[in-house]
Amino acid sequence: MIRLEARTIERLLEHLDRGFEEAVERILASKGQLIVTGVGKARLVGAKLSATFASTGTPSIALHPTEALHGDLGRIRSDDVVLAISNSGETEEVKSLLPHVRRIGACILAMTGNPSSSLGRLADVVLNIGQVDEACPLGLAPTASTSAMMALGDALAMVVLSARGFSREDYARYHPGGALGRRFLRVDEVMRKGEELPLASPTETVRQVLLTMSRTKGRPGAALVVDADRRLLGIFTDGDLRRLLESGELEALEATISEFMTTSPKKVAPEALLDDAERILREFKKDQIPVVDDTGRAVGLLDVQDLLDTRA
Repeated sequence: MIRLEARTIERLLEHLDRGFEEAVERILASKGQLIVTGVGKARLVGAKLSATFASTGTPSIALHPTEALHGDLGRIRSDDVVLAISNSGETEEVKSLLPHVRRIGACILAMTGNPSSSLGRLADVVLNIGQVDEACPLGLAPTASTSAMMALGDALAMVVLSARGFSREDYARYHPGGALGRRFLRVDEVMRKGEELPLASPTETVRQVLLTMSRTKGRPGAALVVDADRRLLGIFTDGDLRRLLESGELEALEATISEFMTTSPKKVAPEALLDDAERILREFKKDQIPVVDDTGRAVGLLDVQDLLDTRA
């Protein structure tokens, strides 16, 4: 049964034609939203596809055709695109809805296994899934056909996403919650700044810098060494201090910080994604990373503890 469904999806390639391209163009050109409708299992597929479109830059809602015929038709506007899904193309509720959609003036896309069906004839554009043998032993329950609908709908959504130039940052905007949302936080949403950002002059002693680190709110494990214009010159971390103490050169505490700071540290931009910053920390085995703007000015510090706090 799994092989049958896999073959069904693979055969979709045989049915890709100008209709798919035109469906992409109609969705991209629409100034309204994508409304997805269907009945039964097709409605559930449609709800998932609508959610995928909405989360990837195309405003979309799922609309039950029966509810539409009892008032929810008011959700549809002339600049919308309506995607109607029916394997047979003869689902009564969908057929009853589409003439009203036509009068409103919205574009109609049909996803069906029968382009010559009533649904196919009522549509402006047809997405053909082809004739499908269901995986159900009785040949009745929608199985392979819904897999084909889902695959074709996902393909449509991903091509539209690409054509819009939808970025990881755009995706982050629509997924702020949970573990997924955490991956797409920006560095400047988490970094230490203001009174939490320890800054030091290159002429200060190691002892003075340690006091700055200790007195800074949150007691960060590093200090950023900057010039008079706040451009980053280097970083001094708890690890640097440990190595200094292990050397036994306690008189170094009175030496200038510029002698012991790391002068070419890894750094990130404030608009970088937290996920990318964490990858750098992990790859280079660092606990802190400076945050600098495009002029080289130090604007923040990202500590590994800040990453752990986002998981709480």
